[in-house]
Amino acid sequence: MRRLLLAFGLLFAAAPAFAAMQAKPVEWTQGKDRFSGYVVYDDVSTAQRPGLLMVPDWYGVTAAALDKAKQQAGRDYVVFVVDMYGTGVRPADDKQALAQVQGLYPKPELMRARMQAALNAFKAQAGKAPLDVARIGAFGFCFGGSSVLELARSGAQLAGIATFHGGLHTESPAAPGSVKTPLLVLNGADDEGQKAAIVPFEEEMDKAGADWQFVNFSGAVHCFALETANKPGCKYDPRAAKRAYAMMHAFFAERFATRE
Repeated sequence: MRRLLLAFGLLFAAAPAFAAMQAKPVEWTQGKDRFSGYVVYDDVSTAQRPGLLMVPDWYGVTAAALDKAKQQAGRDYVVFVVDMYGTGVRPADDKQALAQVQGLYPKPELMRARMQAALNAFKAQAGKAPLDVARIGAFGFCFGGSSVLELARSGAQLAGIATFHGGLHTESPAAPGSVKTPLLVLNGADDEGQKAAIVPFEEEMDKAGADWQFVNFSGAVHCFALETANKPGCKYDPRAAKRAYAMMHAFFAERFATRE
């Protein structure tokens, strides 16, 4: 029996550790403000892989946002969950979330500064996480989609940016020739809040010299890519979501394989 137990002990000691999805807290600053997010990756390998900034919907950094980051990271990406509100600012309901976004939407320059600060904090994770800083993109949901579009409007040059039912309007349109990052905009065709903004957005992107794609999903409304959404006008659509995520991953696969 002693020999048998010893054999099992040696077997388990020699066995490799199981890979696990990591979600490590990260803090950074922008001006006098402090922010708290997470870097998420599967530690199955130490090999470097592309990075994606992920800006959640108007509820910000939540357990659901972390689950979404893990889902999208898989074994392919390092995902950085971006905090746009500040450390400790975590809306508990729609009213509180609305108050936060209403304070930021009229201030696109502040949104751009916060996004740039998050991007810098993400790049600083190289060496701590298996991140290839030469291959970074971004994606966002709802308000998060607006946030990553403001990063594009700032002139930041990433591999690519994708949005899911993101707000298209801005108080500070991109300057001619200023958008350097290719865009994939995934929109619900029945999202009443965005219909009037589509043509002005496309015209803005054309003037800005952007490489853009705009996809409308029939029957889909706002929030169509978020499994937890189940309200009139903000509802998960499994068909549209499945197609949209597939399109995003194909987009980033193409962008990260491109060396320009």
